Amino acid sequence: MKILRWLGAGLVWIVAGLLGLVGGLLCVTIILLPLGIPVLMLARRLFALATRLVLPRVVTQPTSVVEDAAGKLGRRARKAGKKAGKKAGKGAADSGGSAVDTGKAAVKKGQKKSGKVTRKAGKALKRKTRRRKKKFGIF
Repeated sequence: MKILRWLGAGLVWIVAGLLGLVGGLLCVTIILLPLGIPVLMLARRLFALATRLVLPRVVTQPTSVVEDAAGKLGRRARKAGKKAGKKAGKGAADSGGSAVDTGKAAVKKGQKKSGKVTRKAGKALKRKTRRRKKKFGIF
């Protein structure tokens, strides 16, 4: 997949270079100046597209990467809460005690557990983004 992206970026880059050359030639002649300026702008956009094709997704769309990671964090926390709730229901049935007290304790336990999961995942995400930033020379 990466090879195809690089080949596509190379082709787009060559087309952008040729369009830039044509746009420059059109701008030299004063009569064709109104045609040369839009052609140069198109060439600039194609150069930007070629650059985005070469760079990884983390660099070109950092917000979508963070949103994906945040979605994973939410799913993990939800699963941890569900597991704690199921355990609490079983504990209330087994002990024969007050289901309300056992349920409240289970809710607190589930909140605590899900908080730990989100904190751990948040720290892991920070480490991951720090490594990516170092790798790609952003900071």
